[in-house]
Amino acid sequence: MKAAIHPAYNEVRVHCACGNAFVTRSTHRGDIGVEICSACHPFFTGKQKLMDTAGRVERFRRKYAKNAPKAETKAETKAETKTEAAVATKTELAKS
Repeated sequence: MKAAIHPAYNEVRVHCACGNAFVTRSTHRGDIGVEICSACHPFFTGKQKLMDTAGRVERFRRKYAKNAPKAETKAETKAETKTEAAVATKTELAKS
């Protein structure tokens, strides 16, 4: 690396509007002020809400619920496979 071409990478203090403050490193000089941080952002706090404007979310769910495949359990799948095998065996015996 060439000397004296890279900016200084100093510790800076970040202040959020919610009152949270933490120390990080940056090439920025002085303190940094932010409006929102991970302590107050709804995505990180788990308080994020889905805004339903004029019932669009519910309409979307109803529309695509028709096409959604039914979730099958392993027990149901095994039972159906055994039943199909038994029916196929009975059919073969009846033909003979």
